[in-house]
Amino acid sequence: MKKGNIIKEVIFAVAIIILLVLDLNPFNFYIPDETIMSIIAGLFVAYIAFGIFVWKERAKDEYEIFHQAHADRVAFLSGSTVLVLGIIFQSFTGLDHWLVYALGVMVLAKLFGLIYMRRKR
Repeated sequence: MKKGNIIKEVIFAVAIIILLVLDLNPFNFYIPDETIMSIIAGLFVAYIAFGIFVWKERAKDEYEIFHQAHADRVAFLSGSTVLVLGIIFQSFTGLDHWLVYALGVMVLAKLFGLIYMRRKR
């Protein structure tokens, strides 16, 4: 993997985190609706750009393949853990169905990805 790609991925990941924090508005600042829409649009663009870099990522040797697979597992388990905790918490306060849908899509995508890659071999 090229060093320039890593820097771009880090920049887009940091941008996504900053936009997510702005969207959450943790300090309850007054944010006009137009600004919130701009934050959401920026989040969408940054996520698409980040996804393109991750999708195009190619490992050159077994060592990079191992690191890529390990990072994928950590990301999947982290995301699914947060969603499960969100589902458990919101089960007591009124469940947001998008959490359930997101977890279901993650699990199905992981399953279909594994099936596809095993058949591709």
